[in-house]
Amino acid sequence: MSVLACNRFNGPDKPDNLISKDKMVDIMIDTKILISSNSTDKRVMRDSNLDMDTYIFKKYNIDSLQFALSNAYYAFHIEDYEEIYTKAIDSLEKLNIELKAIQAEEWKAQTKKEEEALLKSKSSEKELDSLTPAVRKDSIRNANAKKDLESKKSLLTPN
Repeated sequence: MSVLACNRFNGPDKPDNLISKDKMVDIMIDTKILISSNSTDKRVMRDSNLDMDTYIFKKYNIDSLQFALSNAYYAFHIEDYEEIYTKAIDSLEKLNIELKAIQAEEWKAQTKKEEEALLKSKSSEKELDSLTPAVRKDSIRNANAKKDLESKKSLLTPN
């Protein structure tokens, strides 16, 4: 009984295939990204038969037992776990900042395209407005010419 009690205080044994701290950071980052994906992304993953756990295990060439043992070991050694967690959070915050910068650039580019399209549209409207008097004159001329032609036709046709 004393052996079990001592083992409890020493925590779990260090696994032979302990996942490195750096790899655990990467696993936590990818897991958080996958978990926080929006419902559309989750539906796409589900429709593609992509299981998040299986994806992580394959990507990092680990299995569920290796991950569970490593996670339990680091969770007991809280300083190590805090270090892993802090690195993961810092990396996620940096990724978030980069993503926001990319989104801001995309928004600026889209806004610029829309502004250019609007200016082009207004330019086209001005061109049409400048053509309107000429078009009206042509329309009046064409209408008058049509009336003249009809009146000449009536002269040529016997009653």
